[in-house]
Amino acid sequence: MRQRAARDQQRLDSGVGISARDLANLQSEVVSLAKRQGDLEDVVLEVMERLEAAQERVTELTERVSALEAKLTDATARRDAATAEIDADATKIAKDRELIVASIPDALIALYEKIRVKQGGVGAARLYQRRCEGCRLELDMAEVNEIKAAAPNQVVRHDNCGRILVRTADSGI
Repeated sequence: MRQRAARDQQRLDSGVGISARDLANLQSEVVSLAKRQGDLEDVVLEVMERLEAAQERVTELTERVSALEAKLTDATARRDAATAEIDADATKIAKDRELIVASIPDALIALYEKIRVKQGGVGAARLYQRRCEGCRLELDMAEVNEIKAAAPNQVVRHDNCGRILVRTADSGI
């Protein structure tokens, strides 16, 4: 378009061999081309502004993605560390449990396992302030008196849930 406008302007400036009518048409075409060129330049500017805004948005979103990826990496590392710690604790507890189980009579272990399976994983519960921590019920006075009368090494069970009661100084008896 610029080349055509320049060529028409040269023809117009030279004026050689051009009729008045062609001269008027040529002037009209040069004005029209200049207006069209201005309109196209406005469109190009608008497109460039939109491109710049889109590039800024892409930069912003890229930074957000990078920040989120960093958070994800950190969370994954913390999760993996916590999992490793839990695994180590579980291994240690399993070894400790094996040592304790070895020192307990087989009949008591069998009773504990039977109750544990029946009670959904908890076969023994602490007796705390006359309350079974397995089922959270307070023992009645008859049960408390039976437990008081039992020998310290005798296995006592809660009449309600059947769990083995572990007596401590906080038992309330």
